[in-house]
Amino acid sequence: MIDPNNLLQQFLGGDVANKMQQAGGSAKQQLDGMGMGGFGGGAVVGGVLGLLLGGKKMRKMAGYGGAAAAGAMAFKAYQNWQQGKAAATAPVATQADYSHVDPRFLPDAAPAANGQPFQLMMIRAMIGAAKADGHIDAQEQKVLFEQVEKLGLDAESKAFVFDALTQPVDIGAIAASAKGIEQATELYLISRIAIDVDHPAERAYLQALGHKLNLPTELMAHLDHQVDTTESA
Repeated sequence: MIDPNNLLQQFLGGDVANKMQQAGGSAKQQLDGMGMGGFGGGAVVGGVLGLLLGGKKMRKMAGYGGAAAAGAMAFKAYQNWQQGKAAATAPVATQADYSHVDPRFLPDAAPAANGQPFQLMMIRAMIGAAKADGHIDAQEQKVLFEQVEKLGLDAESKAFVFDALTQPVDIGAIAASAKGIEQATELYLISRIAIDVDHPAERAYLQALGHKLNLPTELMAHLDHQVDTTESA
């Protein structure tokens, strides 16, 4: 049986960051200092999505706590938007914010609108965004499958991942899975982490997703700001 929380952590690599913090020092500094890019580095420090992204973005995301960061960042963006703050200068979520997240923004708060665990829809959203530029060729997919085999996942979890990696992206189904604006913000934010906004195809995918999620333009700007500022920190 799939453990949705565990599988989401495998994708975001948060467990790696937590273990490094327990060993002492800043997980973010240690991860950035490894200089591990590409599929091999992603497998170690960025979870499965790190493989898709070549490691760089997910090394930084892992340093902020993996899955815990997604809820904190989404909630912070939502708060800033509600308070009418300018997106470009709004405060970003810190580790201190993790204990003050509205429970509705936590990945395991409620099932998705389609009845599936919301964590699984977050994974589908990440994979869909990572595939938006069409860069995953047969050889890269082979490497991904080999690395997923090494994660020690149960058969059902592996089947879910392999299916998500091989099936065409259904952006409409991803958007329709969001139950309320809280889950919509999380799906957008987690997709934004996997998007290179300098790439036209990925930028178009993100814009289409935000539209289908019915997110206000200014709220999307706040979510973008959370990700952009975290990556540049």
